Amino acid sequence: MTDATPGGPALELVGLVKEFRGRRVVHELSLVVPRGSLYGLVGPNGAGKTTTLSMATGLLRPDGGVARVLGIDVWTDPAAAKDVMGVAPDGMRLFEQLSGRELLHYVGALRRMPLEVVAARADELLGVLDLGNDANTVVADYSAGMVKKISLAAALIHAPRLLVLDEPFEAVDPVSGQTIRTILRRYVASGGTVVMSSHVMELVEGLCDRVAVIVGGRVLAEDSIGGLTSGGSLHDRFLQLVGAQDAGGDGLTWLG
Repeated sequence: MTDATPGGPALELVGLVKEFRGRRVVHELSLVVPRGSLYGLVGPNGAGKTTTLSMATGLLRPDGGVARVLGIDVWTDPAAAKDVMGVAPDGMRLFEQLSGRELLHYVGALRRMPLEVVAARADELLGVLDLGNDANTVVADYSAGMVKKISLAAALIHAPRLLVLDEPFEAVDPVSGQTIRTILRRYVASGGTVVMSSHVMELVEGLCDRVAVIVGGRVLAEDSIGGLTSGGSLHDRFLQLVGAQDAGGDGLTWLG
């Protein structure tokens, strides 16, 4: 596939707006993700990260604004945009009565991949993600961490050029977490781009090279990790940006 804008950003969001029942939750949000970056979106629960990523990947129609993937408009040419994207949403139900292996084969078939390619890649992904022994277990019987890993495998199987992950490390054990970090770093080193959301600042600081802080459906800050933290920690900078206050010493006296 030919890029609509060769050399342009991997993901470009311009003035995205979303309202639910008359309440605006994303406010004209704009963001540019450079190619070849491992890009983090951080924010507290309810900040609008998942809603923003859902609009960016074609899962949720925006009420205003534009989302482009490698220069392709996600909402005017969704098929072309989804060809170059791999998406692992948080909390979206999978085909849970399929086994892990069957799920990967089904995703490959939906993407019209040659069956032999799907089979080879599925075996490799299941092995690398330590799901080989559970390849024939139905996804309904997977733990939360295993669901995260099979979702990542499904997002990777067609070798996308942009990978969008919503809370990819949630409920994942430390060993599997390290494996996923290695996969993502290798993917970016080979020319791919990763956009991932998280509310764990330490995780993003140790893995990503750029970060955007989203609060209340708005981008409060965006920069490289070093530029945003200025020698401090991302955790401290985040608390400063959101104006968090320590209420630990007030109230709850009944706790003793």
